[in-house]
Amino acid sequence: MTEAIVDVRDLRKTFKVHEREAGLGATIRGVFRRRFRDVNAVAGITFRIEPGEVVGFLGPNGAGKTTALKMLSGLLNPTAGEARVLGYVPWHRENAYLRRMTLLIGNRSQLQWDIPAADSLQVLKEIYGLSADRYRATLGELTELLSLGDLLHKPVRNLSLGERMKVEFAAGLIHSPSVAFLDEPTIGLDISMQVRIRRFVAEYNRRTGATILLTSHYMDDVVALCKRVIVIHRGRLLYDGPLADLAERMAPYKVITATLHDGAASSTDLDAYGTVVSREEGRVTLRVDRQVAPERTARLVNDLGSRLADISVEDPPIEEVIDRVFTSEQTMVSA
Repeated sequence: MTEAIVDVRDLRKTFKVHEREAGLGATIRGVFRRRFRDVNAVAGITFRIEPGEVVGFLGPNGAGKTTALKMLSGLLNPTAGEARVLGYVPWHRENAYLRRMTLLIGNRSQLQWDIPAADSLQVLKEIYGLSADRYRATLGELTELLSLGDLLHKPVRNLSLGERMKVEFAAGLIHSPSVAFLDEPTIGLDISMQVRIRRFVAEYNRRTGATILLTSHYMDDVVALCKRVIVIHRGRLLYDGPLADLAERMAPYKVITATLHDGAASSTDLDAYGTVVSREEGRVTLRVDRQVAPERTARLVNDLGSRLADISVEDPPIEEVIDRVFTSEQTMVSA
């Protein structure tokens, strides 16, 4: 087994939160006797990430994703547990480690707003001690991959959100990190810019072999980039394994969509083939048990005959699968 780039073992983070009742009396009492409760933001997660992997780190708001990334990047100390990234303990914040990793958080800027991004990149060149040749080569590659063009020479405040995110990527990757923690990198971007960022991340991983741990609420990001996902909820790990297997384990059904030539799907009785999820003029969507899906599909083709214009059989949308993971009371950890 190869040495893991990210090795996390029973990692935990507990915050003490001040509790205060409403009202003046409670405020006065709180001055003399404060009450606290423990909140387990990360409640003992264990996983490994191998060199060059792009792994999706999924969970609802408050699941503990960002807290975990902050510990892995050295911004937070854990309450308990162990972690090593590139062989380093992240919260020791050794310079040798910080030079080989990056944390990019969507909608959080590390660039100076009133000056061009190129000037901020020059500052980062000095901070990381990059040679002139290495800096030019890396900046040239990032400019090509991100289509930066004139963006580097405009004041950051004059850039659109999508343009700013592209130069943020350039700033975060100018030192060619071996590990990148990406926290909602496409949040707030329009669909076109989301696609461009996904293409960039995939190409950057292909060219450099960087290991990437990605959080996103946009499932298109995960489907496009990640073969493996880690799902956490309330600080606990629910699933760690292939994205393709997640649907099979948590959604024991297929979605069959049939389109009819005569546009009579709204009046055609198809309940005998499965559970009707939706009907539109000319199209009906069925939910069918995974085990019998091939047989039901064959029956539909045979029974509808020439009336059938098109038919497709798919796994349920990954958003629906993840939702089932979150609402399931069964905790699943892959072997």
